Amino acid sequence: MESLGDWRRDKYVNEVTEDDYDKELVFMGWVQDIMVLGKISFIILRDRGGTVQVVMSRNEIGANRYNFLKKLPRESVIAVKGVVVPNPQVQQGFEIQCKEIRVLNLAKSPLPISVDGQVRANMDTRLDWRFLDLRKPEVQAIFKIRSTVLSAMRDILLEEGFIEIHTPKIVATATEGGTALFKMKYFDRVAYLNQSPQLFKQSMMATGLDRVFEIGPAFRAEEHDTLRHLNEYTSIDIEMAFSDENDAMEVLERLVVRVYGKVLAENYSDLQTLNVEHTVPEPPFKRVKYSELIERLQNEGLEVEDERSGQKRLIEWGDDIPLEGMKLIAERYKSLYFITHWPTSLKPFYIMPLEGDEEVSHAFDLNYAEKELASGGQRIHLPDLLRTRLEENGLTPENFTFYLNAFEYGMPPHAGWGLGAERFLMVLTGVKNVREAVLFPRDKKRLVP
Repeated sequence: MESLGDWRRDKYVNEVTEDDYDKELVFMGWVQDIMVLGKISFIILRDRGGTVQVVMSRNEIGANRYNFLKKLPRESVIAVKGVVVPNPQVQQGFEIQCKEIRVLNLAKSPLPISVDGQVRANMDTRLDWRFLDLRKPEVQAIFKIRSTVLSAMRDILLEEGFIEIHTPKIVATATEGGTALFKMKYFDRVAYLNQSPQLFKQSMMATGLDRVFEIGPAFRAEEHDTLRHLNEYTSIDIEMAFSDENDAMEVLERLVVRVYGKVLAENYSDLQTLNVEHTVPEPPFKRVKYSELIERLQNEGLEVEDERSGQKRLIEWGDDIPLEGMKLIAERYKSLYFITHWPTSLKPFYIMPLEGDEEVSHAFDLNYAEKELASGGQRIHLPDLLRTRLEENGLTPENFTFYLNAFEYGMPPHAGWGLGAERFLMVLTGVKNVREAVLFPRDKKRLVP
């Protein structure tokens, strides 16, 4: 193998312009393919910006060197020094007339999975060989879009006056109750991986910081093994003081609209690679009450299983809406919409009930067609009511002392939401399996790589 030496990349393939024609530049990447036509060979070089045809002549390179290079295994790593020459017959409109090649590393052959997309592999095989899978332009496009989305969200929230925080991921108490917790040994105590930064970000509302956000991992030990569930995902969370659920929804609308615009501006070519088309959604998004949807599903004759009898019955107010129901709703609402006024019983203990009708809450979900993207609402800021709701949910207030203390010394009304990055990326990229939107997914069956 040869050394990189003093060579450094001058440009990625997609950065070349007509101003670079007839210039000698250095390109670096992987050998995607080689076509040999006697004394001339064509190497397809791939880098982060795309592919380019490298024309290699035996007369230019020398016979011995040429005979070696034309047999390079696919996916070997090379550096090419050559002249950029216009060629309207190739896709890029230019090619590289090779002057010199340095072989930086040879790839084993045969490859365990196809990198050029000619042979399709199932999801498990792709994830087993994720580093190779990520060399595909359509897979890289997903993560280029993901990078834009997360950086744009951070910038937008900072512009909106939010302060970035980072909360613990190892906790002593369940955030929302239930059994969806990963239990772990923490020295001589029991601890859990945090389901959400909810309790911590609410505590921040008592500090005077007023508006906070966090972008970080969340963990749920759910048994679901579907195309839209993960056990570790990235959550974008906000909390805002002196606010109600309508304020939180408006922030979420502005965020989503601006992220769409940013992706369309910066990742248009990636969207083309994925064969996905979008337009920037127009606010305000449709707001639909939970009760309206239940009535509509009743008219559709949707049945659910009764928890007590185990028998099928018509869906009724107070039932969670199953995926089948969400698909029926999506036939009418094909894009972004809010579901509001959820039953208090279906939402976490910290969601504020409506005054005068405590069975209904100040909660909302943001959906795209049948996909739930975000969930939020106005929170309870009154300590006595919060204790009552904890007990009603089968939780022990004494286990939440650090959290409840923040409500005893001046807690303002506040609201917030959590948005799942991977679900949002499914919408933006058009992928059908949420595992495609995370580098190394963690689900019920997968812990490696």
